[in-house]
Amino acid sequence: MEKNKLKILITGALGHIGSKLIHSIIPEEYEEVRLIDNILTQRYVSLFNLPNDVNFKFFEDDILKADLGVLLEGVDCVIHLAAITDATGSFERRDEVEQVNYQGTKLVAEACLKTDTKLLFPSTTSVYGSQSEAVDETCPVDELKPQSPYAEYKLKSEQMLQEMGEMRGLRFVTCRFGTIFGTSIGMRFHTAVNKFCWQAVMGEPLTVWKTAMDQKRPYLGVNDALRVIKYIISKDIFDKEIYNIVSSNNTVRDVVETIRESIPEVEVKLVESEIMNQLSYQVCSDRIKHKGLSLYDNIEKGIIETINLLKNSHL
Repeated sequence: MEKNKLKILITGALGHIGSKLIHSIIPEEYEEVRLIDNILTQRYVSLFNLPNDVNFKFFEDDILKADLGVLLEGVDCVIHLAAITDATGSFERRDEVEQVNYQGTKLVAEACLKTDTKLLFPSTTSVYGSQSEAVDETCPVDELKPQSPYAEYKLKSEQMLQEMGEMRGLRFVTCRFGTIFGTSIGMRFHTAVNKFCWQAVMGEPLTVWKTAMDQKRPYLGVNDALRVIKYIISKDIFDKEIYNIVSSNNTVRDVVETIRESIPEVEVKLVESEIMNQLSYQVCSDRIKHKGLSLYDNIEKGIIETINLLKNSHL
């Protein structure tokens, strides 16, 4: 296999997606893989047993404080995963979310401009908010309805990158990821599917928003997320476009019923949430498929895998 000369840098490298990504890299896939994480979430385990013969370089650093110009020197592409991703919890951390998710992205983008580095920016399908019909990337900005500070600052970051691309030549791509499901060594349990799996295994009721049971939401398997990231890098798709990245659109009831197949006695508790006014919405991801990539992670399989990892912890 001819060695790939690309050098990549991954911010937030030890998180749910990042940990799965770095453990999936094979020898000679990239010339060098630089990893940045501030370790605030204590996910040291994500660095355990990394693949052999991959040129990893880990930096314990914070994107808000790091000398990004030095860290990006010689790098071809940044995969910017560093972010606060808890949408519900973001209401109580608005200032912090603005700093990390918006100002941090701005710092990374500025460093990419200075070092002539390409940027892959993961945004979120949560920017769509309440929609009466299936939506795609052509949805006008004035019709986007982010329902949380997390989604607001992701959208603000998207707009900032678009301006930097048009006015200053930043080479980037924006991927609006659906809610992540599936297992990884660095996974957390605040997103819907993972949280429900945890509650079910622990014998707790599933805490579902009162309005949410039959509302559809876009979900993304972590393996599909990896496929998209690697595909964009390999095909050099840094075209300043926005791509929806969604494995499937499912209702919360779909998720609950799949969990019940493994844990029949699970109960549901309806709760209030600050995002309760968000209505059902479906997201189309045909644009990335037209680039030659299909998404096919199965949410039922992801749920079963997650439950199986936890099933011996609460007998």
